[in-house]
Amino acid sequence: MVVTINKSTAFGRVTAPPSKSMAHRYLICAALSPESVIEGVGFSEDIKATLCCLEALGANVEIKGNTVRIGGIDIDKVIKSDKLFCNESGSTLRFLIPLCLLFNREITLSGSKRLMERSLSVYEDICAAVGLEFRQTQDSVTVKGRLKAGKYSVRGDVSSQFISGLMFALPLLANDSVIDITGALESGSYLGMTVKALADFGVRISRTDEHTIYIKGNQTYKPRELTVEGDYSNAAFFDALNALGGNVAVSGLKKDTCQGDAVYKKLFGEIVRGCPEIDISDCPDLGPVLMAAAAANNGAHFTGTHRLKIKESDRGAAMAEELAKFGCKTLIGDNDITVHACTLKTPELPLNGHNDHRIVMSLAILCTLTGGKIYGAQAVSKSFPDFFERFSSLGIDLEVEE
Repeated sequence: MVVTINKSTAFGRVTAPPSKSMAHRYLICAALSPESVIEGVGFSEDIKATLCCLEALGANVEIKGNTVRIGGIDIDKVIKSDKLFCNESGSTLRFLIPLCLLFNREITLSGSKRLMERSLSVYEDICAAVGLEFRQTQDSVTVKGRLKAGKYSVRGDVSSQFISGLMFALPLLANDSVIDITGALESGSYLGMTVKALADFGVRISRTDEHTIYIKGNQTYKPRELTVEGDYSNAAFFDALNALGGNVAVSGLKKDTCQGDAVYKKLFGEIVRGCPEIDISDCPDLGPVLMAAAAANNGAHFTGTHRLKIKESDRGAAMAEELAKFGCKTLIGDNDITVHACTLKTPELPLNGHNDHRIVMSLAILCTLTGGKIYGAQAVSKSFPDFFERFSSLGIDLEVEE
């Protein structure tokens, strides 16, 4: 899909889409309950992947509008399929591997080439340490064995998704477990979201300190009826328009949220006021849109950026390549990125979405100032299928070519 955007000033109101991060968590917890109802679900490609995989593991799934009735996974029963397709969803893959290790049978998880390139070393090390089977190829990962309660040491600087995956599975075991987080913890706010989701389904997790998680065994997921809250991660792309001279009101966001990306409002303010230094180690998904906002204002120096390399694309390098087409210079270090102040120009070359939803949406923001053509814009379907419809509703002049 190619999207052509002409110079436009955004004006109007928009409702934040449902939180993809919380939807993943609620759907997994609900699938492990006898039956629950989750309302306000946004059916992005990632969420569809999670639903399909949960159904393969034995969940009964009924969808009506944006409501999902789901439940029934039982680790003592036969699963529906031993082949799980995660598409491009890192959350699906990393959250579900520990659950697959509860069934004591061989299960293969596959996905896109880029997804299978992303590290699973944390689970590989865990399986090796406790004698579980873990085989990875270019196309898939196969696991077999029965996860046991006990103490698990997990690096905190790779991805909090590995820790969350264990947190979903370990409460179902007969005995208690402890997760020891080694090194610096990054994206810690995402663990807070997992703790909240578990608590909402009656599963209690204790964090005795920042690096120790105590999980009582023999717990059950209770039936619930819940609504997915609005998504700060994707709302940021609309609020970014205000940092570029627009006038956009974003509604549907919960004020007392666990979402770490809620910090974007503060960070946009810093970018507009000057050339700040911003640590994004706890909010890496904001990296591309913050880089775009910096390019349109006074530049910025970002630290804690090393994990941008292992997302849907190498996001730092991808943004640097595309910002150069706007005339903006970017310097990339091992764990920092500097976006220099510049005068944005209309790109003479087509912009490349790098098969990354957050890159596409960040480029769309900048094109409202300069105009431009984005190739590979269909990548937004991964998290935000109706992004361009909502974008257009704010008075942005654009044309979509399928």
